[in-house]
Amino acid sequence: MSRSAAEADVLLAGTRQPDDGFGRGGWEASAMNRDEVMRWVAGYEGAWRDGDLDAVAELFTEDARYLPSPYEQAEVGHAAIRAFWRDDEGQAFTVRAEPVAVEGRDAVVRLEVRYGDPVRQEYRDLWVLRFAADGRVEDFEEWAYWPGQPYSASADQT
Repeated sequence: MSRSAAEADVLLAGTRQPDDGFGRGGWEASAMNRDEVMRWVAGYEGAWRDGDLDAVAELFTEDARYLPSPYEQAEVGHAAIRAFWRDDEGQAFTVRAEPVAVEGRDAVVRLEVRYGDPVRQEYRDLWVLRFAADGRVEDFEEWAYWPGQPYSASADQT
């Protein structure tokens, strides 16, 4: 869908655009709100649950950086993110999520993820997200914690 110059100027100024006819409302160029962040999280969860690898392009920018942990190498781009998602393919899980902070294009979301039925593994995560102007994530950083994981470096690791 092509935009007029006036519509483009409004988008760049940071106002919300109407729905484009494909169920995607125009995103604010300069800021996200809690509802928009949680819609993105719901889209992520649905795609992850369904193994919908094509949805990666709807959720992430072409050159998105996906850090599965703050100290690991980033998965960069759609192909790398799709390959990473395949690790959980076919897994039963539940997710509970809530936004902790939303400021401009940045958001932090707290999640509780439980794998299996009955539950065999649980995680508490923080996702640090940076959104692009089109509402897709350009930078994703995960901080995952699980029972039995050390929460600080031991003396011999420092």
